[in-house]
Amino acid sequence: MLEENPGNMTLDGTNTWILRGPGAEDCVVVDPGYEDVPHLTRVADCGPVSLILVTHHHPDHVEGAAWLAERTGAPIRAFDRTLCRDAEALAHGDVVTASGLEMTVLHTPGHTDDSICLQLGDAVLTGDSILGRGTTVISSLGHYLDTLRLLQTIPGVIALPGHGAELPDLASVASEYLTHREQRLDQVRLALRQLGEDATPRAVVEVVYADVDESLWGPAEWSVRAQLDYLRGGTGTGGG
Repeated sequence: MLEENPGNMTLDGTNTWILRGPGAEDCVVVDPGYEDVPHLTRVADCGPVSLILVTHHHPDHVEGAAWLAERTGAPIRAFDRTLCRDAEALAHGDVVTASGLEMTVLHTPGHTDDSICLQLGDAVLTGDSILGRGTTVISSLGHYLDTLRLLQTIPGVIALPGHGAELPDLASVASEYLTHREQRLDQVRLALRQLGEDATPRAVVEVVYADVDESLWGPAEWSVRAQLDYLRGGTGTGGG
């Protein structure tokens, strides 16, 4: 169910996934979105809701979870225990059984430290680790590259992203993302040779993203900061 919150960072809006197995009366809700009462009411009306899952802590995915939990009585589970309610935190490799479904938790840091994907059958819900179009904001480039390599090893599944349309082959998209990141790193390296090794992220943005609309230079600066930190041997903290 698409939340009506389109924007530069949310694309067409947040995808709230409502899942139930064959014959199940109740459902699992993944990423309720903002505390958008009309949207959350429509989600609740698809119930009964047995469980609310959150792919990461960004408000366009989790802000409405508490409201939905109050409305439905469903527990909330996430990798970040501070987001949980009446349930334990998720961990990599956990198998969540609810509403006639079995979902395997994949810890996929990079977009955020607490990002997860959920694999069920021939599909993987990717949160913001993989988007329906374009590339995602990152908080740690090193971790994100590891995440892409992990997703690259899951063949024959579709990607159900947190924003944008579903993608037919998760592994191929992860490969494309890896290629894109390698190309961006090469561009940043070239910019540093032009500007000097101590160049600021903003200065690098003005070179590497010169052909990109300036309204997107803010997220681009986060990305460059992460890439500079990665190249300089830091933690890779920054954005997409």
